[in-house]
Amino acid sequence: MRIALVAIPPLLLLGACNVSKDGNAVTIQYDQNKAENTAADVGNAAQNIAADIGNDVQKTGDKIDNKVVVNKSTDDNGNTTTTTTTVTTENKATK
Repeated sequence: MRIALVAIPPLLLLGACNVSKDGNAVTIQYDQNKAENTAADVGNAAQNIAADIGNDVQKTGDKIDNKVVVNKSTDDNGNTTTTTTTVTTENKATK
């Protein structure tokens, strides 16, 4: 994780550079607007990823709270009976 935090700023700076070559001369220009836009895009992507993770966690919690139990049984004549039961648990946590 620390490596990612150290590696991200130089990558953002590289994304904000315009490099041009004219003969043997190489020119590197820093574009602040490009850097700001890139940083904003990275921030928006991080927010979207965090929101998706939060939604998945919420859906998983809902599935845990509402468990579906399926029981199958077969009688002596070979008839199969399937019983589906939904078990709802009460959320007792206080916020």
